[in-house]
Amino acid sequence: MPTIQVKSSAGSYAVTCAPGALARAGSLISRIGDSTGAFIVSSPRVWRNWGQPLTRVFGAAGRRAILFDDGESRKNLATVESIARGLIRSGADRHATIVAVGGGVVGDVAGFAAATYLRGVRLVQIPTTLVAQVDSAVGGKTGVNLPEGKNLVGAFYPPSLVIADPAFLHTLPHREFRSGLYEVVKYGVIADQKLFAFLEKHMDTVLRRDPEALDYIISRSIAIKAVVVSKDEREAGLRQILNFGHTLGHALEAATGYRVFLHGEAIAWGMIAAAMMAFSLNRLPLVDAFRIVRLVASVGPLPKIPAIPAAKLRSILAGDKKSRGGRVLWVFPRKIGKTEWGIEVPSRLVEATVRSLPEIMNEARNGAGFAGSRRRKS
Repeated sequence: MPTIQVKSSAGSYAVTCAPGALARAGSLISRIGDSTGAFIVSSPRVWRNWGQPLTRVFGAAGRRAILFDDGESRKNLATVESIARGLIRSGADRHATIVAVGGGVVGDVAGFAAATYLRGVRLVQIPTTLVAQVDSAVGGKTGVNLPEGKNLVGAFYPPSLVIADPAFLHTLPHREFRSGLYEVVKYGVIADQKLFAFLEKHMDTVLRRDPEALDYIISRSIAIKAVVVSKDEREAGLRQILNFGHTLGHALEAATGYRVFLHGEAIAWGMIAAAMMAFSLNRLPLVDAFRIVRLVASVGPLPKIPAIPAAKLRSILAGDKKSRGGRVLWVFPRKIGKTEWGIEVPSRLVEATVRSLPEIMNEARNGAGFAGSRRRKS
């Protein structure tokens, strides 16, 4: 069964990525050490589709699963408290293992609960969405949102094991599947020309969820993230490239109360904006900016960006966890497969780019080649 090793301050852990991995979850978890029991944290939505298979695998742990609404608006400290109280009532002690079964919200919230419950208990991630399998379940970031912004309270807390079974994706709604694909596009932009070219050529096949295509893009994305986070676990340098598209993306989520965009959709708009700003600042060739926007557009339609007052956008961006002393620092592609970070951008360019995003997307879909891009650059 294919595994990818990730280095962390707590020791290396394995990401097992293969069809049928769920059926072996019990034996895989038993190999990571003694435990007084597994305590599953998931959501009603996941449990409707996967409750019976999970109960067959985990037995009593499946029957006492702690479920919470996994909407982005519930990714908060109140939910963490609710999970902690559920763990107490279930008898979880310091040698318990929390098993997070779900998408990015479940993984982030359950991971933060594991990091803080009794000052830290073992964590296993079983991601059930594409975005979780290729991104959020790997790397040890956990956290919750505040009204002022996304992921502002959290901890670096690596799991002891990640089990990524592509079979979970068969029940994933198509919009959520497409949302995860934007994170795969991100990996191609920041680190892998070959992956980017594969997506350009085979997007229709990927959107059909072809097993071989999924196996390639999932394993390649995990491998890229494993390399990055193994070199820079706590985001002191290189790991910042994983935030490509996230600076504006997180701001859009916060500005709309986490009720308009799925996470990947907001990141998609953020990637388009970052690519165009990089071009405007002579940091990215126009042909690469066009390829990035066109590939994002090929994944499918995005929710429209509602009117956001410029002052509100500036305030949210300044409060982003990646900002330094109120200075907003951006991640830009230098070319497809190469990335730079820590770039300051004039606020007027940010605001002008956000206003022009619908036009940019229309040009990409219509094959116009960014007829207005020269004007925007000037």
